[in-house]
Amino acid sequence: MIAASLYIVVCSARNRLLMRLRRLREPRYFVGAIAGAAYLYFSVFARLRSAGGARRRRGAAAVPLALGSLRAGAAGLVGLLLLAVALLAWILPFDSGLLAFSDAEIQFLFPAPVSRRALLVHRMIRSQIGLLFGGVIIGIATPSISAYGRLRTGIAMWLLLSAGKVYFTGVSLARTKLASHEAGARRAAWLPLAALAAAALVVAASLYRAFAAGSPTSLNDLLERVAGATAAGAAGIALWPFAALARPIFAAGAAQYAEGLLASTVVLAAAIAWVLQTDAALEDSAAAAAERRAADAAAQAAPYRASRTSLSLAPFGRAEAIFAWKAATQTLRGVDRLAVLRVAVLVVAMTAAATTVGRGNGLRALAGSFALAMTGFVVLMAPQVLRVDMREDLRHLEVLKTWPVRAPAIVRGELVWPGVILTAAAWTALAIAALLAGPTLFARLRLSWLLSAAAAVAIIAPALIFAQLTIHNAAALIFPAWVPLGQQRPRGLDAMGQRLIMLGATWLLLIVSLIPGAIAAAIVWFALRIFVGPAALVPAAVVCAASVAVEVLLATEALGPAYEALDLTAIERVE
Repeated sequence: MIAASLYIVVCSARNRLLMRLRRLREPRYFVGAIAGAAYLYFSVFARLRSAGGARRRRGAAAVPLALGSLRAGAAGLVGLLLLAVALLAWILPFDSGLLAFSDAEIQFLFPAPVSRRALLVHRMIRSQIGLLFGGVIIGIATPSISAYGRLRTGIAMWLLLSAGKVYFTGVSLARTKLASHEAGARRAAWLPLAALAAAALVVAASLYRAFAAGSPTSLNDLLERVAGATAAGAAGIALWPFAALARPIFAAGAAQYAEGLLASTVVLAAAIAWVLQTDAALEDSAAAAAERRAADAAAQAAPYRASRTSLSLAPFGRAEAIFAWKAATQTLRGVDRLAVLRVAVLVVAMTAAATTVGRGNGLRALAGSFALAMTGFVVLMAPQVLRVDMREDLRHLEVLKTWPVRAPAIVRGELVWPGVILTAAAWTALAIAALLAGPTLFARLRLSWLLSAAAAVAIIAPALIFAQLTIHNAAALIFPAWVPLGQQRPRGLDAMGQRLIMLGATWLLLIVSLIPGAIAAAIVWFALRIFVGPAALVPAAVVCAASVAVEVLLATEALGPAYEALDLTAIERVE
């Protein structure tokens, strides 16, 4: 079976490469491939070459000295992170990609005289190309003074990614047996979760004792305490499998690196043995994954069926409300509310812990920095990711064309719900950032400046979000072939280049649309700052947001003819 799996992997990779080379005949893929290759060169290879030359000119001796103080506790810190991820894998509704068998595999391999363990081994072998590619990319992007160092990092990351992939598969298989009617299967499924929880308690008790004496004074002090708390005793034993996966990455010499690779291989082998012992749940898990995939395909291909919902649509009102109601209902039907509740409880708990426990150390600053980064991501990147708008509904263009609704109203209605969701997410992240990062990262700012700046960002955020959504929907109407519709996620260098081109064009148009509002906001700021001080940021933000809102309204009116002229044959259907 291993030889057959290798044959399938080689043939699939060859056919995938040939298919992507053939589609370069189309200009959009050819231009995308050029953009993707240029991005990889200038962002990775050219930067690595210039950084390596600068380090060689400064001298390579400074790099080991800088890393020497970090190596002592870095493996323990990464081990703690991996332990947290291992626990979250049981809580959050994540599924392993190894159990997502393709239709061809279900049709040919499941009825074949092949054991379930052989099927798992087949899926593990098939996943190695992607994992190797991920390890290579991380190794190339890692700062190093030599190609040998990047090779070491790539191999270590490949082992870590492989162990994570196998572990998530074991969690998915064991989760199906947690509520089994068989007592033996239920105990076997609960055993790894109980062991993981016990290890977490042991490590948490050791860390509490290490930090009970006082807050760390520096990064080196923090790393030394973590290393001392997790390297010996019961905590060292409990954290060893997780720290072993990270040890090769931070090994100082060839001997330590070899020992780390051996330990990582042992952990990977143990994870594989655990997964192969839980193969009895393979058919149930694979069937569940196949059902979910079939349900997703049916949801994209078949019309929606009416069902009871908690949202009601008024019989009268603006036409935009129809599309907002439709998108909201679709989201509520497709989102697992229990999973959202778990994430919300986790965010609240982490925020409370950072507010109380992190009062005297860097935990609050770290959580505040993460919240700031999340705010920036939601405002600048999430409009490209969330596609509950025209990019989703163009697949039903033949139905939308029959509605007696003005085209600009349709375009505006498609923007309402995703804009509301992203605005709520941005405000939530901003509130957490102001609560955590305000007293730490911006401690030198006066409270008036902090509150005024937070209010200004809260006012500007929805304007930026709706402006980007308008640009993305305009691209979907004017250049539908360049925009993946629905939940399509094309892969490859050319697809990455297409996304980069669209992202760059979006940000360029966003900057251009902000120029009039920024000029007006600057005038308001200089006129009022003498009288109200930092509070002048708020009316300035209001003026800027109003200017962008007017531009969005005018743009949606201008997109009406583009929607009317859009032909059904221009839409590239999901395969």
